[in-house]
Amino acid sequence: MQAPWLVVVGLLVLSCKETNERPIKKIAAISRPNIIFILADDLGYGDVGCYGQQKIQTPEIDQMANEGLRFTDYYAGNTVCAPSRASLLTGLHQGHAPVRGNNNNVLGETDVTFSRMAQDAGYETALIGKWGLGEVGTSGEPNQHGFDHYFGYLNQVRAHNYYPDYLIRNGQKVPLSNKIVMATEGYAKGVGQAAVEKNDYSHDLFIQEALEFLEKPRDRPFLLYLPLTIPHANNEGHLVAEHGMEVPDSGIYGKTDWPEVEKSKAAMISLLDKDVGRILDKLNELELEQNTLVIFTSDNGPHREGGVDPEFFDSNGNLRGIKRDLYEGGIRVPFIARWKGTIAPGTTTGLPSAFWDMLPTFAELMGVEPVFATDGISLLPTLVGKAAEQRPHKYLYWEFAEGNHDAQAVRSGRYKLLHIHESDSWELYDLSNDLEERHNLVETFPEIVERLQGYMEEAHVYDADYPLEGESGN
Repeated sequence: MQAPWLVVVGLLVLSCKETNERPIKKIAAISRPNIIFILADDLGYGDVGCYGQQKIQTPEIDQMANEGLRFTDYYAGNTVCAPSRASLLTGLHQGHAPVRGNNNNVLGETDVTFSRMAQDAGYETALIGKWGLGEVGTSGEPNQHGFDHYFGYLNQVRAHNYYPDYLIRNGQKVPLSNKIVMATEGYAKGVGQAAVEKNDYSHDLFIQEALEFLEKPRDRPFLLYLPLTIPHANNEGHLVAEHGMEVPDSGIYGKTDWPEVEKSKAAMISLLDKDVGRILDKLNELELEQNTLVIFTSDNGPHREGGVDPEFFDSNGNLRGIKRDLYEGGIRVPFIARWKGTIAPGTTTGLPSAFWDMLPTFAELMGVEPVFATDGISLLPTLVGKAAEQRPHKYLYWEFAEGNHDAQAVRSGRYKLLHIHESDSWELYDLSNDLEERHNLVETFPEIVERLQGYMEEAHVYDADYPLEGESGN
Protein backbone atom coordinates (compact mmCIF):
# COMPACT_ATOMS: atom_id res chain seq x y z
CA MET A 1 0.00 0.00 0.00
CA GLN A 2 1.33 3.44 -0.90
CA ALA A 3 2.57 5.47 2.05
CA PRO A 4 0.31 8.44 2.88
CA TRP A 5 3.21 10.86 3.01
CA LEU A 6 4.58 10.49 -0.52
CA VAL A 7 3.62 10.16 -4.15
CA VAL A 8 5.86 7.99 -6.31
CA VAL A 9 6.63 9.66 -9.62
CA GLY A 10 9.10 7.27 -11.26
CA LEU A 11 12.00 9.13 -12.86
CA LEU A 12 10.24 12.47 -12.83
CA VAL A 13 11.92 14.41 -10.05
CA LEU A 14 9.73 16.91 -8.27
CA SER A 15 10.52 19.43 -5.59
CA CYS A 16 9.56 19.46 -1.91
CA LYS A 17 7.73 22.19 -0.08
CA GLU A 18 9.37 24.06 2.76
CA THR A 19 7.29 25.38 5.60
CA ASN A 20 8.52 28.96 5.20
CA GLU A 21 9.20 29.18 1.45
CA ARG A 22 7.35 28.78 -1.85
CA PRO A 23 7.83 25.57 -3.88
CA ILE A 24 10.74 25.47 -6.33
CA LYS A 25 10.39 24.64 -10.01
CA LYS A 26 10.93 21.21 -11.48
CA ILE A 27 14.47 20.41 -12.57
CA ALA A 28 15.78 17.83 -14.99
CA ALA A 29 15.08 14.21 -14.12
CA ILE A 30 17.96 12.09 -12.83
CA SER A 31 18.10 8.30 -12.58
CA ARG A 32 17.58 7.22 -8.98
CA PRO A 33 21.05 6.70 -7.47
CA ASN A 34 22.19 4.62 -4.54
CA ILE A 35 22.85 6.80 -1.48
CA ILE A 36 25.48 6.32 1.24
CA PHE A 37 25.33 8.79 4.11
CA ILE A 38 28.40 8.57 6.37
CA LEU A 39 27.99 10.42 9.67
CA ALA A 40 30.96 10.93 11.98
CA ASP A 41 30.31 11.58 15.68
CA ASP A 42 31.68 14.80 17.24
CA LEU A 43 34.09 15.43 14.34
CA GLY A 44 34.95 19.13 14.24
CA TYR A 45 34.93 21.47 11.25
CA GLY A 46 38.72 21.65 11.44
CA ASP A 47 39.44 17.97 12.13
CA VAL A 48 40.08 16.94 8.49
CA GLY A 49 42.70 18.16 6.05
CA CYS A 50 40.41 19.65 3.41
CA TYR A 51 38.94 21.92 6.10
CA GLY A 52 42.33 23.05 7.38
CA GLN A 53 43.66 20.32 9.68
CA GLN A 54 47.48 20.36 9.77
CA LYS A 55 48.45 17.48 12.07
CA ILE A 56 45.95 14.66 11.61
CA GLN A 57 46.25 12.85 8.29
CA THR A 58 42.99 12.34 6.36
CA PRO A 59 44.06 11.60 2.76
CA GLU A 60 40.96 9.58 1.82
CA ILE A 61 38.46 12.22 2.92
CA ASP A 62 40.61 14.90 1.28
CA GLN A 63 40.58 12.89 -1.96
CA MET A 64 36.82 12.53 -1.67
CA ALA A 65 36.62 16.34 -1.59
CA ASN A 66 38.92 16.52 -4.62
CA GLU A 67 36.54 14.21 -6.46
CA GLY A 68 33.36 15.94 -5.35
CA LEU A 69 31.72 19.01 -3.84
CA ARG A 70 32.79 20.54 -0.52
CA PHE A 71 30.33 22.70 1.42
CA THR A 72 31.83 25.48 3.55
CA ASP A 73 28.61 26.66 5.23
CA TYR A 74 26.87 23.42 6.14
CA TYR A 75 25.26 22.87 9.54
CA ALA A 76 24.30 19.96 11.77
CA GLY A 77 20.79 19.74 13.17
CA ASN A 78 21.89 20.56 16.70
CA THR A 79 24.97 20.74 18.85
CA VAL A 80 24.53 17.28 20.47
CA CYS A 81 23.79 13.80 19.14
CA ALA A 82 20.13 12.78 19.35
CA PRO A 83 18.40 16.03 18.33
CA SER A 84 20.87 16.55 15.50
CA ARG A 85 20.07 13.10 14.12
CA ALA A 86 16.34 13.69 14.55
CA SER A 87 16.54 16.80 12.37
CA LEU A 88 18.59 14.88 9.82
CA LEU A 89 16.09 12.03 9.54
CA THR A 90 12.84 14.01 9.74
CA GLY A 91 13.69 17.09 7.70
CA LEU A 92 12.61 19.35 10.56
CA HIS A 93 14.67 22.00 12.33
CA GLN A 94 14.86 22.09 16.10
CA GLY A 95 12.04 24.56 16.51
CA HIS A 96 9.54 21.73 16.13
CA ALA A 97 11.47 18.49 15.55
CA PRO A 98 10.11 15.48 17.47
CA VAL A 99 13.39 15.11 19.41
CA ARG A 100 15.17 18.24 20.65
CA GLY A 101 17.50 16.88 23.31
CA ASN A 102 19.42 13.85 24.53
CA ASN A 103 16.56 13.02 26.91
CA ASN A 104 13.15 11.77 25.74
CA ASN A 105 14.90 10.89 22.51
CA VAL A 106 12.51 8.36 20.98
CA LEU A 107 10.92 8.92 17.58
CA GLY A 108 7.16 8.49 17.50
CA GLU A 109 5.44 5.95 15.30
CA THR A 110 4.00 8.66 13.03
CA ASP A 111 7.23 10.62 12.63
CA VAL A 112 8.30 10.65 8.99
CA THR A 113 11.95 9.86 8.18
CA PHE A 114 13.91 9.83 4.96
CA SER A 115 14.46 6.10 5.50
CA ARG A 116 10.71 5.38 5.57
CA MET A 117 10.38 7.51 2.47
CA ALA A 118 13.18 5.56 0.77
CA GLN A 119 11.73 2.21 1.73
CA ASP A 120 8.33 3.10 0.30
CA ALA A 121 10.01 4.43 -2.84
CA GLY A 122 11.45 0.96 -3.46
CA TYR A 123 14.92 1.38 -2.00
CA GLU A 124 16.66 -1.30 0.03
CA THR A 125 17.59 0.40 3.31
CA ALA A 126 20.17 -0.29 6.00
CA LEU A 127 21.38 1.40 9.18
CA ILE A 128 24.81 0.43 10.49
CA GLY A 129 26.28 2.18 13.52
CA LYS A 130 24.77 4.40 16.22
CA TRP A 131 21.03 5.10 16.15
CA GLY A 132 20.16 6.82 19.45
CA LEU A 133 16.46 7.46 18.69
CA GLY A 134 14.69 4.44 20.18
CA GLU A 135 15.44 0.96 21.47
CA VAL A 136 14.07 -2.50 20.77
CA GLY A 137 10.32 -2.65 21.23
CA THR A 138 9.79 1.13 21.20
CA SER A 139 8.21 3.34 18.56
CA GLY A 140 11.71 4.57 17.73
CA GLU A 141 13.28 1.22 16.84
CA PRO A 142 14.94 1.54 13.40
CA ASN A 143 12.74 -1.08 11.76
CA GLN A 144 9.76 1.14 12.64
CA HIS A 145 11.32 3.97 10.63
CA GLY A 146 12.10 2.45 7.30
CA PHE A 147 15.19 0.29 7.75
CA ASP A 148 15.05 -3.19 6.27
CA HIS A 149 18.23 -4.06 8.16
CA TYR A 150 20.06 -2.55 11.12
CA PHE A 151 23.14 -3.36 13.15
CA GLY A 152 24.83 -1.43 15.92
CA TYR A 153 23.98 0.52 19.05
CA LEU A 154 20.44 1.70 19.70
CA ASN A 155 21.21 3.39 23.04
CA GLN A 156 23.58 6.32 22.59
CA VAL A 157 25.06 6.02 26.10
CA ARG A 158 25.96 2.39 25.43
CA ALA A 159 27.52 3.67 22.21
CA HIS A 160 30.19 5.48 24.22
CA ASN A 161 31.99 2.15 24.67
CA TYR A 162 33.87 0.95 21.58
CA TYR A 163 34.29 -2.51 23.15
CA PRO A 164 30.73 -3.41 24.25
CA ASP A 165 29.51 -6.81 25.39
CA TYR A 166 26.95 -6.90 22.58
CA LEU A 167 25.53 -5.06 19.61
CA ILE A 168 22.04 -5.41 18.15
CA ARG A 169 21.13 -6.74 14.72
CA ASN A 170 17.48 -6.48 13.72
CA GLY A 171 16.23 -6.64 17.30
CA GLN A 172 18.50 -9.44 18.44
CA LYS A 173 21.60 -9.16 20.63
CA VAL A 174 24.88 -10.15 18.97
CA PRO A 175 27.26 -11.17 21.81
CA LEU A 176 30.86 -9.95 21.58
CA SER A 177 33.95 -11.28 23.32
CA ASN A 178 34.63 -8.12 25.33
CA LYS A 179 34.22 -8.02 29.12
CA ILE A 180 32.82 -4.85 30.61
CA VAL A 181 32.12 -2.99 33.84
CA MET A 182 29.04 -0.80 34.24
CA ALA A 183 28.75 2.75 35.45
CA THR A 184 27.22 2.76 38.94
CA GLU A 185 26.39 6.44 39.32
CA GLY A 186 25.46 9.56 37.39
CA TYR A 187 23.45 9.86 34.20
CA ALA A 188 25.06 6.67 32.77
CA LYS A 189 24.24 4.46 35.78
CA GLY A 190 23.41 0.94 34.67
CA VAL A 191 23.87 1.79 30.98
CA GLY A 192 27.28 3.31 30.36
CA GLN A 193 30.21 0.96 30.40
CA ALA A 194 33.91 0.41 29.79
CA ALA A 195 35.78 -2.74 28.83
CA VAL A 196 38.28 -4.54 31.05
CA GLU A 197 38.96 -7.06 28.29
CA LYS A 198 39.06 -5.69 24.73
CA ASN A 199 38.74 -7.96 21.72
CA ASP A 200 35.99 -6.79 19.34
CA TYR A 201 36.21 -3.13 18.27
CA SER A 202 32.72 -2.01 17.27
CA HIS A 203 33.86 0.40 14.55
CA ASP A 204 35.64 -2.44 12.73
CA LEU A 205 32.46 -4.52 12.89
CA PHE A 206 30.43 -1.66 11.41
CA ILE A 207 32.77 -1.26 8.45
CA GLN A 208 32.75 -4.99 7.79
CA GLU A 209 28.95 -5.04 7.91
CA ALA A 210 28.81 -2.08 5.52
CA LEU A 211 31.16 -3.71 3.02
CA GLU A 212 29.11 -6.90 3.11
CA PHE A 213 25.93 -4.90 2.54
CA LEU A 214 27.45 -3.26 -0.52
CA GLU A 215 28.49 -6.64 -1.93
CA LYS A 216 24.96 -8.07 -1.77
CA PRO A 217 23.37 -8.82 -5.17
CA ARG A 218 20.32 -6.63 -5.71
CA ASP A 219 18.02 -5.39 -8.43
CA ARG A 220 17.00 -2.09 -6.85
CA PRO A 221 18.78 1.00 -5.50
CA PHE A 222 19.88 1.18 -1.88
CA LEU A 223 20.15 3.70 0.95
CA LEU A 224 22.94 3.00 3.45
CA TYR A 225 22.88 5.21 6.55
CA LEU A 226 26.27 4.77 8.26
CA PRO A 227 26.37 6.78 11.52
CA LEU A 228 29.78 5.81 12.91
CA THR A 229 30.90 6.58 16.48
CA ILE A 230 34.37 7.99 15.80
CA PRO A 231 35.68 10.28 17.31
CA HIS A 232 33.17 10.41 20.19
CA ALA A 233 34.76 9.74 23.58
CA ASN A 234 33.82 6.98 25.96
CA ASN A 235 32.67 9.20 28.81
CA GLU A 236 32.82 6.15 31.07
CA GLY A 237 36.35 5.27 30.00
CA HIS A 238 37.69 6.62 33.28
CA LEU A 239 36.32 3.50 34.96
CA VAL A 240 39.23 1.49 33.58
CA ALA A 241 41.60 3.87 31.76
CA GLU A 242 43.22 7.29 31.90
CA HIS A 243 41.19 8.63 29.00
CA GLY A 244 38.16 7.81 26.89
CA MET A 245 39.49 7.95 23.33
CA GLU A 246 39.30 4.24 22.60
CA VAL A 247 41.23 2.94 19.60
CA PRO A 248 43.17 -0.32 19.10
CA ASP A 249 46.51 1.52 18.78
CA SER A 250 48.01 4.95 18.14
CA GLY A 251 49.12 4.00 14.64
CA ILE A 252 51.32 6.53 12.88
CA TYR A 253 51.07 8.89 15.85
CA GLY A 254 52.64 6.50 18.37
CA LYS A 255 56.06 8.14 18.24
CA THR A 256 54.90 11.74 18.48
CA ASP A 257 55.49 13.71 21.66
CA TRP A 258 51.77 14.47 21.98
CA PRO A 259 49.73 13.52 25.06
CA GLU A 260 48.48 9.94 24.84
CA VAL A 261 44.85 11.04 24.66
CA GLU A 262 45.58 13.27 21.66
CA LYS A 263 47.51 10.48 19.93
CA SER A 264 44.43 8.32 20.33
CA LYS A 265 42.10 10.99 18.99
CA ALA A 266 44.29 11.46 15.94
CA ALA A 267 44.46 7.70 15.42
CA MET A 268 40.66 7.46 15.63
CA ILE A 269 40.20 10.11 12.95
CA SER A 270 42.80 8.54 10.67
CA LEU A 271 41.10 5.16 11.14
CA LEU A 272 37.79 6.76 10.16
CA ASP A 273 39.53 8.24 7.14
CA LYS A 274 40.99 4.89 6.09
CA ASP A 275 37.58 3.26 6.30
CA VAL A 276 35.88 5.98 4.27
CA GLY A 277 38.48 5.06 1.66
CA ARG A 278 37.55 1.39 1.95
CA ILE A 279 33.89 2.22 1.29
CA LEU A 280 34.82 4.27 -1.78
CA ASP A 281 37.20 1.57 -3.02
CA LYS A 282 34.44 -1.02 -2.69
CA LEU A 283 32.15 1.10 -4.86
CA ASN A 284 34.89 1.25 -7.49
CA GLU A 285 35.43 -2.51 -7.27
CA LEU A 286 31.69 -3.15 -7.71
CA GLU A 287 31.43 -0.57 -10.52
CA LEU A 288 28.87 1.43 -8.53
CA GLU A 289 30.66 4.81 -8.46
CA GLN A 290 28.69 6.30 -11.36
CA ASN A 291 25.35 5.64 -9.71
CA THR A 292 26.10 6.22 -6.03
CA LEU A 293 25.95 9.50 -4.15
CA VAL A 294 28.25 9.38 -1.12
CA ILE A 295 27.98 12.02 1.59
CA PHE A 296 30.37 12.52 4.50
CA THR A 297 29.60 14.82 7.44
CA SER A 298 29.44 15.06 11.26
CA ASP A 299 26.60 15.33 13.77
CA ASN A 300 27.96 18.36 15.64
CA GLY A 301 31.18 20.14 16.58
CA PRO A 302 34.20 18.77 18.46
CA HIS A 303 33.99 17.70 22.09
CA ARG A 304 35.99 18.33 25.26
CA GLU A 305 35.35 14.85 26.66
CA GLY A 306 37.36 11.76 27.47
CA GLY A 307 40.36 13.92 28.37
CA VAL A 308 40.88 15.66 25.01
CA ASP A 309 41.49 19.36 24.46
CA PRO A 310 39.80 20.54 21.25
CA GLU A 311 42.39 23.30 20.98
CA PHE A 312 45.27 20.82 20.64
CA PHE A 313 44.44 20.10 16.99
CA ASP A 314 42.41 23.29 16.48
CA SER A 315 39.43 21.02 15.93
CA ASN A 316 36.95 23.83 15.29
CA GLY A 317 39.28 25.56 12.83
CA ASN A 318 38.77 29.30 12.92
CA LEU A 319 35.31 28.99 14.44
CA ARG A 320 34.16 29.87 17.95
CA GLY A 321 32.70 27.22 20.22
CA ILE A 322 32.49 23.45 20.45
CA LYS A 323 29.86 20.78 21.13
CA ARG A 324 26.98 22.16 23.26
CA ASP A 325 27.46 25.68 21.86
CA LEU A 326 25.31 27.29 19.19
CA TYR A 327 28.29 29.31 18.06
CA GLU A 328 29.61 28.19 14.67
CA GLY A 329 32.09 25.71 16.13
CA GLY A 330 29.28 23.75 17.74
CA ILE A 331 27.07 23.38 14.68
CA ARG A 332 29.02 24.08 11.47
CA VAL A 333 30.40 20.77 10.19
CA PRO A 334 32.31 19.28 7.25
CA PHE A 335 30.07 18.17 4.40
CA ILE A 336 31.37 16.51 1.25
CA ALA A 337 29.30 15.00 -1.55
CA ARG A 338 30.78 12.72 -4.22
CA TRP A 339 28.90 11.25 -7.17
CA LYS A 340 31.27 10.43 -9.98
CA GLY A 341 30.10 11.54 -13.38
CA THR A 342 27.39 13.80 -11.93
CA ILE A 343 28.98 16.07 -9.30
CA ALA A 344 31.82 18.12 -10.72
CA PRO A 345 35.13 17.24 -9.02
CA GLY A 346 37.07 19.71 -6.90
CA THR A 347 34.17 22.12 -6.46
CA THR A 348 33.10 24.19 -3.46
CA THR A 349 29.91 25.93 -2.42
CA GLY A 350 29.18 28.47 0.30
CA LEU A 351 25.43 27.78 0.24
CA PRO A 352 24.07 27.93 3.82
CA SER A 353 22.39 24.56 4.29
CA ALA A 354 21.67 22.05 7.03
CA PHE A 355 20.68 18.53 8.02
CA TRP A 356 16.99 19.12 7.38
CA ASP A 357 17.79 19.64 3.69
CA MET A 358 18.63 15.96 3.30
CA LEU A 359 15.06 14.65 3.27
CA PRO A 360 13.88 16.83 0.35
CA THR A 361 17.19 16.28 -1.46
CA PHE A 362 16.82 12.53 -1.18
CA ALA A 363 13.17 12.80 -2.23
CA GLU A 364 14.16 14.38 -5.51
CA LEU A 365 16.88 11.84 -6.07
CA MET A 366 14.46 8.99 -5.38
CA GLY A 367 11.77 10.39 -7.62
CA VAL A 368 9.16 11.09 -4.96
CA GLU A 369 7.26 14.14 -3.82
CA PRO A 370 6.54 14.38 -0.09
CA VAL A 371 3.09 15.79 0.63
CA PHE A 372 4.03 16.76 4.20
CA ALA A 373 5.80 19.91 5.34
CA THR A 374 9.58 19.99 5.75
CA ASP A 375 11.90 22.81 6.75
CA GLY A 376 14.39 21.64 4.16
CA ILE A 377 15.17 22.68 0.61
CA SER A 378 16.44 20.22 -1.99
CA LEU A 379 20.14 20.74 -2.63
CA LEU A 380 20.02 18.84 -5.89
CA PRO A 381 20.56 21.92 -8.10
CA THR A 382 23.78 22.68 -6.21
CA LEU A 383 24.90 19.05 -6.32
CA VAL A 384 24.50 18.79 -10.10
CA GLY A 385 26.12 22.13 -10.87
CA LYS A 386 22.98 24.21 -11.42
CA ALA A 387 23.60 26.75 -8.69
CA ALA A 388 21.56 29.39 -10.54
CA GLU A 389 18.48 27.22 -9.98
CA GLN A 390 19.18 26.69 -6.27
CA ARG A 391 16.62 28.26 -3.95
CA PRO A 392 18.17 29.62 -0.74
CA HIS A 393 16.78 29.42 2.77
CA LYS A 394 15.05 32.44 4.24
CA TYR A 395 16.68 31.37 7.49
CA LEU A 396 18.20 28.43 9.38
CA TYR A 397 17.20 27.88 13.01
CA TRP A 398 18.55 25.99 16.04
CA GLU A 399 17.71 25.75 19.72
CA PHE A 400 19.29 23.87 22.59
CA ALA A 401 17.78 23.33 26.03
CA GLU A 402 20.18 21.55 28.35
CA GLY A 403 21.03 22.85 31.80
CA ASN A 404 22.62 26.28 31.67
CA HIS A 405 23.30 25.94 27.94
CA ASP A 406 19.82 27.07 26.83
CA ALA A 407 20.16 29.08 23.65
CA GLN A 408 18.57 29.83 20.31
CA ALA A 409 20.23 30.80 17.04
CA VAL A 410 19.06 31.86 13.61
CA ARG A 411 21.07 32.55 10.47
CA SER A 412 19.70 34.57 7.58
CA GLY A 413 22.10 35.32 4.77
CA ARG A 414 25.32 36.70 6.23
CA TYR A 415 23.85 37.50 9.66
CA LYS A 416 23.44 35.25 12.67
CA LEU A 417 21.54 36.10 15.86
CA LEU A 418 21.93 34.24 19.16
CA HIS A 419 19.78 34.42 22.28
CA ILE A 420 21.69 33.19 25.33
CA HIS A 421 19.00 32.44 27.88
CA GLU A 422 21.10 32.22 31.05
CA SER A 423 22.09 35.87 30.71
CA ASP A 424 19.09 36.83 28.55
CA SER A 425 21.54 38.40 26.15
CA TRP A 426 21.43 38.87 22.38
CA GLU A 427 24.37 38.62 19.99
CA LEU A 428 24.43 39.50 16.29
CA TYR A 429 27.32 38.60 14.02
CA ASP A 430 28.14 39.24 10.38
CA LEU A 431 29.59 35.88 9.35
CA SER A 432 30.92 37.28 6.08
CA ASN A 433 33.70 39.10 7.94
CA ASP A 434 33.50 37.80 11.51
CA LEU A 435 33.51 34.03 11.33
CA GLU A 436 34.90 33.85 14.88
CA GLU A 437 31.80 35.68 16.18
CA ARG A 438 33.75 38.24 18.17
CA HIS A 439 32.05 41.52 17.25
CA ASN A 440 28.51 41.82 18.58
CA LEU A 441 26.48 44.10 16.28
CA VAL A 442 23.23 44.15 18.26
CA GLU A 443 23.49 47.87 18.94
CA THR A 444 24.66 48.65 15.40
CA PHE A 445 21.87 47.00 13.40
CA PRO A 446 18.66 46.98 15.49
CA GLU A 447 16.50 46.50 12.39
CA ILE A 448 18.36 43.27 11.49
CA VAL A 449 18.03 42.08 15.09
CA GLU A 450 14.27 42.69 14.96
CA ARG A 451 13.91 40.79 11.69
CA LEU A 452 15.88 37.79 12.94
CA GLN A 453 14.01 37.82 16.25
CA GLY A 454 10.85 37.50 14.19
CA TYR A 455 12.24 34.43 12.44
CA MET A 456 13.22 32.97 15.80
CA GLU A 457 9.71 33.48 17.16
CA GLU A 458 8.22 31.99 13.99
CA ALA A 459 10.44 28.90 14.14
CA HIS A 460 10.03 27.94 17.81
CA VAL A 461 7.09 25.84 18.98
CA TYR A 462 6.82 25.11 22.70
CA ASP A 463 7.43 21.49 23.72
CA ALA A 464 6.97 20.42 27.34
CA ASP A 465 9.75 17.84 26.97
CA TYR A 466 12.25 20.47 25.86
CA PRO A 467 11.29 23.84 27.39
CA LEU A 468 13.71 26.70 27.06
CA GLU A 469 14.69 28.47 30.29
CA GLY A 470 11.74 30.26 31.86
CA GLU A 471 9.30 28.86 29.31
CA SER A 472 5.99 27.17 30.12
CA GLY A 473 2.98 26.08 28.16
CA ASN A 474 0.68 28.55 29.91
